[in-house]
Amino acid sequence: MNGRMVWSVVALASMALCVGTVITKSVYAESQVLVLEDFQGKEADGFPSSWDHENQRSHSKGRDAYKVQTENGVNFLSAKDAGQRIKKKKIDWDPKAYPVLTWRWRLLKAPAGTDQIAAIYASLDTDLMFIPVFTKYVWSGTKPEGTLTEGGMFSGSEIVMQSGTKDVGQWFEERVNVYEDFKRIHQHEPAPKAWGISIIAAPGVEIDFGSLVASPAK
Repeated sequence: MNGRMVWSVVALASMALCVGTVITKSVYAESQVLVLEDFQGKEADGFPSSWDHENQRSHSKGRDAYKVQTENGVNFLSAKDAGQRIKKKKIDWDPKAYPVLTWRWRLLKAPAGTDQIAAIYASLDTDLMFIPVFTKYVWSGTKPEGTLTEGGMFSGSEIVMQSGTKDVGQWFEERVNVYEDFKRIHQHEPAPKAWGISIIAAPGVEIDFGSLVASPAK
């Protein structure tokens, strides 16, 4: 192979590499998402990293109730007999740019007659007293899917995503436009940066939560 042919091969290879890089970046840009939590980090006792308790008086119970687990190489959060909420505030989330929130959850056990089995809170703003203004996405044991309950001064509005306990052990994926829900329910724009997200599971309930991911609207 002469020098001209060698340089031709090198040039073609370089072009192919550049094209491949451009295509890869283009595909990544088109599928760009914001991972709010994937439960890759955990503390020594299994409690998820960067999360806090809403009620510090029952701090030890919360740490025992919420644990990061792994199944088939995928991490998730396991909640057992929690009865309290945990929150993650240190997120850089613009809900207008990334309005679609997606997550999975799997119910394993719930006492009969439990109304609110579990919930995801999307807190997109705070009020004048710096109290989070949130929309609560609920797995209910009693109310039908799609039920909207308006919140009061110190409680957020609730939307039922799953109802009943018949499909125990099955993963369900949810997809909601939290930005549009917030505007529709609260009648104003959310803050440029969301306050945070929270998770709760009722007493006696065993439920798993998968990654929480935000993405642009399509």
